[in-house]
Amino acid sequence: MTHALDFRPWPTHEVTNQPPPLPSLNLFEGDVALREAVRRSGARSAEPHLSNSGKRAGDARVQELARVANRNAPELHAFDRFGHRTDHVEFHPAYHELMQLVFGDGVHSLAWTAREGGHAARTALSYIWNQADQGVNCPTSMTYASVKALRNNPALAAALEPKILANGYDPRPISFRHKSAITVGMAMTEKQGGSDLRAVATVARPASDGEFGREYELTGHKWFCSAPMSDGFLTLAQTKNGVTCFFVLRSLADGTRNTFLIQRLKDKLGNRSNASSEIEFAGTRAMQIGEEGRGIPTLIEMAHLTRLETAISSAAIIRRALTEALHHTRHRRTFQRALIDQPIMQSVLADIAVESEAHLALTMRAAQAQDLAATDENEALLARFLVPLAKFWVCKRAPVLVAELLECFGGNGYVESGVVARLYREAPLNGIWEGSGNIICLDLLRVLRREPAVRDALRREIRVDGSDVLNRSWDEIDDLIDEVTGHEQGARRLAEDIAIAVQYALLSRYAPDFVADSFRASKIDRPHLTLGSLKTDASLRRVVERAMVT
Repeated sequence: MTHALDFRPWPTHEVTNQPPPLPSLNLFEGDVALREAVRRSGARSAEPHLSNSGKRAGDARVQELARVANRNAPELHAFDRFGHRTDHVEFHPAYHELMQLVFGDGVHSLAWTAREGGHAARTALSYIWNQADQGVNCPTSMTYASVKALRNNPALAAALEPKILANGYDPRPISFRHKSAITVGMAMTEKQGGSDLRAVATVARPASDGEFGREYELTGHKWFCSAPMSDGFLTLAQTKNGVTCFFVLRSLADGTRNTFLIQRLKDKLGNRSNASSEIEFAGTRAMQIGEEGRGIPTLIEMAHLTRLETAISSAAIIRRALTEALHHTRHRRTFQRALIDQPIMQSVLADIAVESEAHLALTMRAAQAQDLAATDENEALLARFLVPLAKFWVCKRAPVLVAELLECFGGNGYVESGVVARLYREAPLNGIWEGSGNIICLDLLRVLRREPAVRDALRREIRVDGSDVLNRSWDEIDDLIDEVTGHEQGARRLAEDIAIAVQYALLSRYAPDFVADSFRASKIDRPHLTLGSLKTDASLRRVVERAMVT
């Protein structure tokens, strides 16, 4: 006897227990720690601007633009179809729209145009936009920092600054004189030298006098040139008196394109919306910036500011990954309750949340010191040390924290259709840009050796009345400085110890007790290599709730 099979359809693809898409958020108004950091850093007058920016950068449509721009990498068209050299980089329209948004919002200019606390205001603004896309923040960072270097050639700075500081974006490949706004890039690194800029092999030969002083012709190869679509580039080359800084305009005064041969675009792990390239100078016209033979010190003034950018960019990457993880774990249920309520998960999220806030606090403090450096010697000393310190420590921690946050999603976090996989690929980059970890630690040692007063400035920053923990931390650091300044191998340990002590001092002064106490337990009292080793209690729930962008 046979029986008919039951072919009635059964539901096989009903989607349950998946979080909804992250909604549009105000990345400033919804971030308590950021608002507090802005107010204490002297940038309160920028709050209306930051509030508007937070709404724009956190809009769901902007997040979609970032996704599309990173999925459609730039393409090099070195020649047209007839064989003429064009050296044109084609970007997806989504990238151009993001560039219009970020340059239109003044991420490149606010440090120089704000009524007060310009570098702090700009750092907060960059923190907001880096949560949208990191690729567009590479050209904004270099354009922002270029002002410092260009002022070493007053005539050139007077001509370029109005276009640099204009809040707009004009990608046309024409002379800066006919553009409403311009962008600036850098071409420093050479394949044989890497971080050792003294090994530059590019040669500069004097040419004719120009409108902005003596012009040179450059010949050489640059292994990394960021944002090759920019209107001008700071670069280094050898003259008879040593390594000298130059500025290369992409288009010459007569409208012709300067010789700027893009050999290939780098196929990068992350930062895919932005183009990085190898270029050749071959009789390329350039203008001298600063004193001949003093190119590296001239560029260090600019690199100091781009290092501040790498620190805040890494802090923003951590923050965005944390926001995504908090959203996911609030809506995902496992073992009969929300994932965020599971004790171990709550400990992981709280541990990362307090560290994320500490990274923001350290970087904003460095930006504040930069603002005050011109009129306060103590702040000048702190700026010289805290900027590279933040660059080292925040960038070093970003890959670790983002990897842990990716795990909060399970398999979903490892899929490229989500945001966190992109952040994971992005996280290591800032640790390399503007000096890798070892280079930064050597810079910190040079500061301590050449400017002994930095030690007193750090002592005043770290010691807090009534805090035995911080006073003990300083005593240990004070002894370690003597040991390490004479022996470089301990430089990383010293940098880590100072960074954690400064972070805890800042949280002790300004954050709620449950944040500062959790940070102390995680990083000082009983530091663990494993994130999420904090004991779950009511205070950790408060830490997690404070970190939620609402």
